[in-house]
Amino acid sequence: MGEKITEVEQHGIAPIPPEEQTSRPRDLFRMAFGGANTFATIILGTLPIAFGLSFWAAVAATATGVVVGALVLSPMSLFGPLTRTNNAVSSGAHFGVVGRCVGSFLSLLTAITFFAISVWVSGDAVAGAAQRLFGFDGGEVLRGVAYGVIAIATLVVCIYGYRFMLLVNRVAVTLGTAIMLLGVVAYGGTFDPGFAGTGAYALGEFWPTWILAALTTMANPISFGAFLGDWTRYIPARHSRRSLLAAPFLAQVATLLPFGFGIATATLVADPADYITGLTAISPLWYAIPLIVVALIGGLSTGTTSLYGTGLDFSSIFVKLSRVQATLLIGSLSVVFIFVGNFVLDMVSSINAFATLIVLCTSPWMVIMMIGFVLRRGFYDPDDLQVFNQGRKGGRYWFTRGVNWRAMAAWIPATTLGLLTANTPMIAGPFKDIAGGVDISMVVTLCTAAIAYPVLVKLFPEPPEVYSYTEPVAEPAVAV
Repeated sequence: MGEKITEVEQHGIAPIPPEEQTSRPRDLFRMAFGGANTFATIILGTLPIAFGLSFWAAVAATATGVVVGALVLSPMSLFGPLTRTNNAVSSGAHFGVVGRCVGSFLSLLTAITFFAISVWVSGDAVAGAAQRLFGFDGGEVLRGVAYGVIAIATLVVCIYGYRFMLLVNRVAVTLGTAIMLLGVVAYGGTFDPGFAGTGAYALGEFWPTWILAALTTMANPISFGAFLGDWTRYIPARHSRRSLLAAPFLAQVATLLPFGFGIATATLVADPADYITGLTAISPLWYAIPLIVVALIGGLSTGTTSLYGTGLDFSSIFVKLSRVQATLLIGSLSVVFIFVGNFVLDMVSSINAFATLIVLCTSPWMVIMMIGFVLRRGFYDPDDLQVFNQGRKGGRYWFTRGVNWRAMAAWIPATTLGLLTANTPMIAGPFKDIAGGVDISMVVTLCTAAIAYPVLVKLFPEPPEVYSYTEPVAEPAVAV
């Protein structure tokens, strides 16, 4: 019997019982789109304008980043139905059951970033709307209270779990889409598609800045890579791979709506770096309340999408913590970052720095998993993936002390070279000018991972038992 929406989810990262795999690819679409059809995505959409690009240049960079990111993301939906667990644990088949902690680190990085963005944006929208509607300027006190209330509400939804999140995302998809489309009426009379940009490019020249905008946008779809398994584990493996690939891809393409909303409205505000305050100031009074609604619901949707998966995953690393306790711990750490990032640091720079880290650290990890999926022909042993979580040793995926050094020897150089060639305002590597100032870090990191991992597997073959049930397991999993 499946869990009800109003019941706290009891499942951790142990394989979902087949009888409870009742979701479908369209539920995956709702979760992926609902988690991105929010103000957090709108904020990312404003950044190309804040970087100095024109409207059409911003649109082109955003569309490029979304489509490329969606293509990289889509195959990450294939693991959950087969392993019946999340993607971080599934990565143990390729990185080793201990080495899969890399995926846990990446999910933590993504969760803190997007949870912070969602709470920042929602809190600022509430504070700005209060001033717009009631003439009340609560300053930092009001913003701080708003951040706290929204953060607590997000934590509550995460604690209830997957079914409750699915309900929130269903509402977010419908309501958020309707309100953003209503923005055509609210701002259509003042919007100018011929907006030429400020000309003060973030990186001094057009193409380096355009690439920066595309990479920043790409962080949105890439950020879902560590989390798709949180939802696809509820989808039975009988569904076609085509439908599993299509759901997250189409969900990310659909995010061109909130991205477009952000780009268009950023051309209207006085200071794109202070977007929320500027937007509430120029909004018609009748549109201020719908903005609050989409900010609050969207904040819940984005925050729960990222925070839920990380709490789920860390409960498997720190086995003394339940899913609920791990969620509360990660949520509390994120709240600290929210207040420090907003009141002490520059929010736009913080977002850009974390977006860069997400892309350059997560994308090679995803590439290695995809190549591994092809090499294994979709074969996974759900029980042996749980060895580390259950305090055991051995099994098909033990490799060398629980780590597959081939995958690690591909991921570490790929990530390192990406960071060395990065060229962003906050993260600039020593080789940032190797291509005339154009940021080639994404190409470098993807190509390094895509070449290094299969070459290493060819030169140093992996144990035969990871490829088929018919092969004996070299070292049976035993309790520590």
